Amino acid sequence: MASILLIEDDPLVRRGLQLALNRHGHEVRVAETGEDGLTEFHTAPSDLVVLDLMLPGIDGFEVCRRVRAAGPVPVIMLTARGDDFDIVTGLAAGADDYVVKPVQPTVLDARIRAVLRRTAGSAEDVRVHGELRIDTAALVVTVRGAPVQLTPTELRLLLTVSRSPGRVFTRNQLLEEVWEHDYLGDSRLVDNCVQRLRAKIEADPATPVYIQTVRGFGYRFGPL
Repeated sequence: MASILLIEDDPLVRRGLQLALNRHGHEVRVAETGEDGLTEFHTAPSDLVVLDLMLPGIDGFEVCRRVRAAGPVPVIMLTARGDDFDIVTGLAAGADDYVVKPVQPTVLDARIRAVLRRTAGSAEDVRVHGELRIDTAALVVTVRGAPVQLTPTELRLLLTVSRSPGRVFTRNQLLEEVWEHDYLGDSRLVDNCVQRLRAKIEADPATPVYIQTVRGFGYRFGPL
């Protein structure tokens, strides 16, 4: 069972998802505005936040940025549209996943469980690549000795590609391994996560050393 904070302004959607997720074994707290959601987030710990983007007052994009700044709690955003702008902006704000409304509760539950599995990580050896150090047991990443705060999905992506330096991962392979489903070939998740990860671990994100693009194929981890 996960402790979930659901921030959704539509009372019917909010109540329906709360009841459905409760039936799936989760403990769900709710808020109807961005302000109330942030207050609730700081009042009690949450394993995951489900966040509507179109909120009155502080919108979901800003709520996501503030949740992400507070720590590594995963965020799944709800969007009423499949517009590229909403999805890309939400991912850039730090969301780990997105679901387009209306969403079946069983689908949302599956996405929640997949994100939480990714968050759990796995214990392996410490990996050192140049100035980058990845402690996969403690799930701590440092660059030049300074800790780097990664989202659960960014960490999962880094763990996946650093496992096999030099191997080229296609976007679909990364969707399957990191996000655990294929998203019907939606490569925006991968590309946005790579951009955010580069901004945190690369000395110059424009000329990346660690997460390298292989044009026409995908990404690989270097230096070899």
